[in-house]
This record gives sequence, structure tokens and C-alpha cells, in this order.
Amino acid sequence: QVQLVDSGGGLVQSGGSLRLSCAASGGTFSLYTMGWFRQAPGKERELVAGITRSGYTTYYADSVKGRFTISRDNAKNTVYLEMNSLKPEDTAVYFCAADLAPSYISIQYTEYDYWGQGTQVTVSS
Repeated sequence: QVQLVDSGGGLVQSGGSLRLSCAASGGTFSLYTMGWFRQAPGKERELVAGITRSGYTTYYADSVKGRFTISRDNAKNTVYLEMNSLKPEDTAVYFCAADLAPSYISIQYTEYDYWGQGTQVTVSS
């Protein structure tokens, strides 16, 4: 059983930056593809960024390309999401998720096995 703890959210002005962290415990972190999802009120949960077990392959939603960067440190059992040039439309609860899968990144949240508790990101205009 893997436990994930998200942190790093907060209130930031448009154009600002935040760095989210997700610390994993209870499993072999390097076996999991990791994703950062977000969910805004009234909207479906969407994958914004994903990273394979090795870290060599990443995925970004079109809406965040060039602004967000996902990375992982398998020695520290942690995945990060660096968010720059934040916009009000980035406001959502952000969740990290772990998928025990082959080396691909699924955009379907139903395929992820473990979830963090979520961290609120609010971007003011």
C-alpha cells in the first residue's frame, strides 16, 4: 500500500509560481508512473502532467505546456510539479497519483492506483 502526501499549494497572483511536492511511502516508488491531476469545481479531474518510472518520459496537457514542469527524485520518493506563469484558470485542487503500470503515462484517472489528499491552488487575477 502506497501513501501519498501532497503539499505546496496556496494563493498566488496571476503570473506567479508555486512548487507542489508529493511524498510517497509504503511502496517501491520507482515502480510507479506518477501523475499530477487537477479538479476545478464543476469540472472533471484532468491530468496536467505525468512522468514515467525512470523520469525519461513526461506528458503535459496543452494548457500547461511551457509553464509547468514535472520531475521526480526516486531516491527521495518524491515527485514535484513546478508551476510558473500561473493563470486564474489554473485554480483547482491538485492531486498526485501513482500508477503501477508499464512505462507509459495514462491520462485516465481511473487507471491510477493511489492518490494524495489534494492541495488547493488559487490564482488571483
